[in-house]
Amino acid sequence: MAPPPLTPYTFIQCPCSDSSPAGPAPASPSGLGSDAEDDDRTFDPRAPRSNYSLHPLEYLMYCEDCHQIRCPRCVAEEIVTYYCPSCLFEIPSSNLKSEGNRCTRSCFQCPICIGPLAVTSLEAPPDPNLLAADNASAPSGPYILACSYCHWSSTEIGIKFDKPNGIYSQLQKVHNGGHPRVTAKDRKDRRKDTISETTVSSEPSSTPATSGPLDTETHFDNLRSFYTHQISDSVSSGPGLSLTDMGVSSPSSLTRLMNLYTVNSLDPSKKPTAASARRSKPTFREAADAEEGLQPADLDESSAIQALRVASWPGTATAEQRGTQEAVRLSNLAEPPLHGRSRLVSELRPIPVLLRTKRSKRCPVCRHIISKPEPKVASTRFRIRLVAGSYIPAIAIRPLNLSSPSLSSPTAAAANGLLQPLKPVQYLLTFTNPIFDPVKVTLATPATVPGRFASKVTVLCPQFDIDANTDVWDEALRAGEAKKRADERLEGLKEDEDVLEIPMFVRVEWEVEAAAEVGTAIGGKETRERRELAYWCVLGVGRISQD
Repeated sequence: MAPPPLTPYTFIQCPCSDSSPAGPAPASPSGLGSDAEDDDRTFDPRAPRSNYSLHPLEYLMYCEDCHQIRCPRCVAEEIVTYYCPSCLFEIPSSNLKSEGNRCTRSCFQCPICIGPLAVTSLEAPPDPNLLAADNASAPSGPYILACSYCHWSSTEIGIKFDKPNGIYSQLQKVHNGGHPRVTAKDRKDRRKDTISETTVSSEPSSTPATSGPLDTETHFDNLRSFYTHQISDSVSSGPGLSLTDMGVSSPSSLTRLMNLYTVNSLDPSKKPTAASARRSKPTFREAADAEEGLQPADLDESSAIQALRVASWPGTATAEQRGTQEAVRLSNLAEPPLHGRSRLVSELRPIPVLLRTKRSKRCPVCRHIISKPEPKVASTRFRIRLVAGSYIPAIAIRPLNLSSPSLSSPTAAAANGLLQPLKPVQYLLTFTNPIFDPVKVTLATPATVPGRFASKVTVLCPQFDIDANTDVWDEALRAGEAKKRADERLEGLKEDEDVLEIPMFVRVEWEVEAAAEVGTAIGGKETRERRELAYWCVLGVGRISQD
């Protein structure tokens, strides 16, 4: 089977792949480097680490202060804004801690296929012929969430909405089946009524009260209220005690906090007296009933097993569907008994849309901003975007076409898209200068290409100059078409092992106007500053023939 055609490419190595933390200049081949230790080092594009250091020119950024290339792996990102990709509503960062990283408006995903859910009315749409009549009106409630892809709707879990907006807040108030949930206001009013109607007894019952399952919000609210009163009672029972003395103000003092629980504190019928509280340290007791946050473990799963038998395999939620319900649990939208770990498809609830971010990028060395998008959510523009294609030459490679028939053998050798062994092929490298200053380019390659199939490479013009760019819109940012190469005698090739990749060291030198500082201009003349950039690149030439 013939190998697939391969489009020639050019990858550039980012200097962040160097193991040195200081980030020295990349290694150069013999004759170009100033460091003797780096003279013999040649970049190997087939090394495993090279897969993470080579990038197309379009993926690279450039720092104007450090004068170095920056790849997506070595930049420091900062979040500019949070927004919902569905409604394009910007979310303040202060709301993330209280509301989470999900949209709290009316943007939901289908729990079955993760498609977007739309708010639709259950009322039949009006007749188009009567739409212009005076008595015609828009559809009214109730409303549902419906998926146009898998045709799932919230009616399958028995949930309908009174208003077409604010679906998130409405979903927080109902269980599956449409039963209302206990809100924070209801819990507060119920606790006040319980305190006013309960008579204080010196010896409470040793048997804790039993109740039905508590939802997540009620359970947490009752526990928080109970332990808040425990701390306040313990502080007031001892003279001169504070939360710092008790060790509960620091989350790291777990040992001191556990020492507050004594053997007698586990029995709710035994309360410390005033005399014992003055002689000993303050003690805590455990919650005794549902009003204090006690949630008995329900280990009876017979009803769940019976539901799985009735629903059978098609009605059982998959692992992916159960995993997506984790977002519902964190958004306080889950059903209380299973805490978001739904087992049946009929228990799956809509998933709030995950928020997205716009991020700016900084140089990790000098903290210079190299990319900053517009803060407006609907805008796709950038305030600052220093792409490497605007500072370093773009490299294109293509076969050299010779007009003379007697000299056309190099092109004919790669006419079928493969490179024949022991037959030289000439390629033309094209460098495009993107800046408005002339540059000097120096090229160097190893005498033999590293890899399983050694190939000799000769650069006929290792040094040349490029004139300044006159029109920035004429930049060539893509490499040209080229042919490929392979070997014929060896079998058992690994993937893309027969592709000829030429490592090339590129050094670019140019002069720019110096920064406007006091004393830089002498005698009213402009001063020039010399700049230099050196990096490794890889040229994917072609595939070696195996015929």
